[in-house]
Amino acid sequence: MSVKIRLTRIGAKKRPYYRIVVADSRYARDGRVLENVGTYDPMEEKGGVSVKQDRLNFWLEKGATPSDTVKSLISKAAKAS
Repeated sequence: MSVKIRLTRIGAKKRPYYRIVVADSRYARDGRVLENVGTYDPMEEKGGVSVKQDRLNFWLEKGATPSDTVKSLISKAAKAS
């Protein structure tokens, strides 16, 4: 089982809003997830990224691989803190 950390879209039409989730790579983008570890609001001016850092670190230690977008969002959140 390959575990990925990626985005799931939950926003309305023309109002995107995303959850940062941990999911099996075989699941659909908006399908079943193992855990929600954060959110991302691209419409917010100040970045709009919030992450549960302890849970994110837990999954990274277990071998989960973040997508390219999530990787950049995590680095932005770390710089903002």
